[in-house]
Amino acid sequence: MALDQNQSVSAIEWRDDTLWLLDQRLLPLEERWLEHPDLETVVDSIRNMVVRGAPAIGITAAYGVVIAARCRRQRDADNWQRALAEDLAALAASRPTAVNLFWALDQMRTALKGLDPTQDPVVQLLREAKKIHRQDLAANHTMGRLGSALLGSHNAPAKGVITHCNTGSLATGGYGTALGVIRSAWQQGLIDRVFADETRPWWQGSRLTAWELMRDRIPVTLIADSVAATLMQQGRISWVIVGADRITANGDVANKIGTYNLAVLAKHHGVRFMVVAPTTTFDLALSNGQDIPIEERGPEEVVAVRGQRLAPENVEVYNPVFDITPAQLIDAIVTEKGVVEQPSTAAIARLLEAPHLH
Repeated sequence: MALDQNQSVSAIEWRDDTLWLLDQRLLPLEERWLEHPDLETVVDSIRNMVVRGAPAIGITAAYGVVIAARCRRQRDADNWQRALAEDLAALAASRPTAVNLFWALDQMRTALKGLDPTQDPVVQLLREAKKIHRQDLAANHTMGRLGSALLGSHNAPAKGVITHCNTGSLATGGYGTALGVIRSAWQQGLIDRVFADETRPWWQGSRLTAWELMRDRIPVTLIADSVAATLMQQGRISWVIVGADRITANGDVANKIGTYNLAVLAKHHGVRFMVVAPTTTFDLALSNGQDIPIEERGPEEVVAVRGQRLAPENVEVYNPVFDITPAQLIDAIVTEKGVVEQPSTAAIARLLEAPHLH
């Protein structure tokens, strides 16, 4: 897929008839692309953070279905669809919190049910995966426009914004969700600086967000996660702008651990709080955030950095990957279908029933 002219990097590409992922574990020190010839490599890359960010995980999983279908057909041309169910289950189990993963798999299941028997099924599935990728990129540009318009409608004295984790081209099909809004706002002169949380323990802010923004020549200042309160106290932040991995029916948001901290700080300091996510991130089957399964990862991510141990041996570690930000702490949720200010169950239902914007 061609790189969009308004983004400086892509992380997911279908070329040479297979899936290639930019290994985000090595950034910013090394840019290495990994080939994915089979399902096992795709699952490993999702689970082991080669690719991360809810939209990007969903797109990767869609391409993973294409690869799995091709391999299954080569082994058993008659029973490949029955065997493929195991592959979809393996993809679904790779990252339990990102609802975009399950949405993308549902889209691919629908495509499987509607296959034209007169055409190559792998070609048809690839067409659907590319459509998912293309639609995510288009949605990000729409969210960038809507979110920056919201920033422009609230004339705050400070033009600095703070973001957490990475929500840019690396985390999506291109351009970004929260970083898409930031990119759009910067182009319009609505912000003059981005403060990027380092985002422990995977350092997505320092390794990825700072790298993306510097490539785009957007002024960025890297801060330790614990500095946000001081910046708000100093009056240097007008908005917190973050992404989401899952949003429940009432507007509660699961996002990278540390997002809830920012929401509480923002409420205390009178700083506005924006969540930017496609409608595929909503999980209306869950009434509130307490129902969201929160992934926990191993202690090695906390006690060491790139293999260098920093903590005592055998120390107990609690390493949840996400936290829940209650809807009452959120000023606006920006989607490709529109903006919900002061999110509630009723407001979100109205938004999701509305037609798509163009």
